[in-house]
Order: sequence, then structure tokens, then C-alpha cells
Amino acid sequence: MPWLPGPHAFGFNFIRRRFLASCRAMDGHFQSPPSLAARFGLAWTCFWRILGRPDFASRLARELAAPESRPAAVPTPAIPTPAVPAPVPPERLHASGLRVLAQFQREGRLIDFLQEDVASFSDAEVGAAARVVHAGCKKALAEHFTLAPAIPEAEGAAVTLPAGFDAARIRITGNVAGQPPFRGTVKHHGWVAGAVRLPALSETLDPRILAAAEVEL
Repeated sequence: MPWLPGPHAFGFNFIRRRFLASCRAMDGHFQSPPSLAARFGLAWTCFWRILGRPDFASRLARELAAPESRPAAVPTPAIPTPAVPAPVPPERLHASGLRVLAQFQREGRLIDFLQEDVASFSDAEVGAAARVVHAGCKKALAEHFTLAPAIPEAEGAAVTLPAGFDAARIRITGNVAGQPPFRGTVKHHGWVAGAVRLPALSETLDPRILAAAEVEL
């Protein structure tokens, strides 16, 4: 085909030589895609090889017809799911409170007294039982809590509540109108726990058992 210009025409031989030299130098290990000039030189070389070498044209046709190979997908490492802690049973969640209630029962028979129907008893009988409950529960209370009045003023004293007073510590009653300051009389000084000493918990005992049944043999 003498009418076709040869591969040396138009100065493309220079581009072709530069591209082939860079390919040999890199030995096929391109760190980045080849430049536009290099790609043009490669296309020009392939064009003349396809025209002059049927075997090369056949290999290139098979290569182009083959499905494009894709790199194997890298499996994404599984993110471990954090373990959800098991819910704490209610008896364990409130074990400290249950132990304090058991202490009131052991020292002052508080549960027995509150569960009893006292309507059928006389005032003297109720009063006698209340003395026993009072003494035992006061002992249990002092064992686990240190108590102090919520305000220092005694009952019956006149007080003035300024603006911004602690509404959680002081509850106002009666004819409440307007804005502070309020002037009133202490009806009850309230209580605040200064220290809390809850009993130690045992993993082997069931905290729901407030008082064991008694069986006499």
C-alpha cells in the first residue's frame, strides 16, 4: 500500500522511539498513566503494526474482545459488634435499697407493723407496738444514714425566702402569690442525708428476701 505514509513520516518516529524507550526503562511498572504524547505514539505504532502484521492484529482483536479484567475485590474487614451487656435483674439493680428495708425489718419489725391491720387494735396496743418499731427503726436509720435538717431554722421560726431560693430544699405552702422574697413560718425543717452507708451486697444471697420465714421444730 504505497499510498499510505510510513511510520517514519510527520516526525512520529521520534515520539514512537521515546515511548518505547520509556516503556523499556520502566519495565512495565508505571507509577502513573502515560502522558498524552506517549499514548499518541503507542496508538501510532499499533496502527502500523495492525496494517503490517496480521498476527498482531489477531492478538489485539482477541484482547479487545476479552472481558476487561477487574482487580479482585478486597474484602472489607468485619467490624466487631460491641457486646451488649445483659440487663441487670431488678432485684440486683435495687439490692442496696432492699437490704436497707431488710435492716428495718430485722431491727424494728417495720414490715410486720405496716402489713398488720391495726384497725382492730386499741390505741394502747398500737402505741406499745409503735414504741418497739420506733426504737428498732431509729437504730437501723442511724446505722445507714447521717441526717441533718434541710434548713437551720427551727420549727415555728419566721423566715424570709429570697429570690432564687432552692425550691428542691424548701417547699412553700399556703397562700402563694406574687414574687419572692416570701415571708413565712417554718412548719417542718425537712431532712437531708449528709452521709449514706449502704450495706455490702452478697452475690450468693437473694436480696428480695427481706425476712426469712421462721419454722420452729
